[in-house]
Amino acid sequence: MKLAQQLTVRLTESPWWQRWQRLEPRERLSLSLLAAFLLVTLCYLLLWQPAQQRVGEARAWLQQERELYSYLQQNTELARQMSRSNVVTLAPEQLQGLVTQSAQQQGLMIESFDNSNDGNLQVSLPAASYAVLLRWFDELQAAGAGLAEVSLSRVGEGLVDARVTFRANG
Repeated sequence: MKLAQQLTVRLTESPWWQRWQRLEPRERLSLSLLAAFLLVTLCYLLLWQPAQQRVGEARAWLQQERELYSYLQQNTELARQMSRSNVVTLAPEQLQGLVTQSAQQQGLMIESFDNSNDGNLQVSLPAASYAVLLRWFDELQAAGAGLAEVSLSRVGEGLVDARVTFRANG
């Protein structure tokens, strides 16, 4: 016996089907309309409404991004002017002294220094606090030492081994 035939036989033997067949045609029509209404309502609540909500959220996000883009476009030249005017110059021979002094002030231990021919300074810091490193980088950049390369390896909760290459902005 094929699967379709088996399903048909089971359906006709089902107590629900037999009860459905005993109903008056008007009652069957009423229940069919109620089932159709419930199906449409469920489709609306489970499919259409969430989709429309997501579309609304996407439109709001797009509007925010457009406003941000417009703001950035309007202020691009101002940002360029501010970045040019705030550049602190530092001579390459002052770089190592600045890095050493500021590391001591931040409580960082420098493991090794390596000066390169192009004026860059590579520094190794073992088990340094990530938060302290970020403040230190900010302080050094404000003093005229640029970050050329940073390599961090996590060694514990909030601690990293760092290899940083600085360059003098001068």
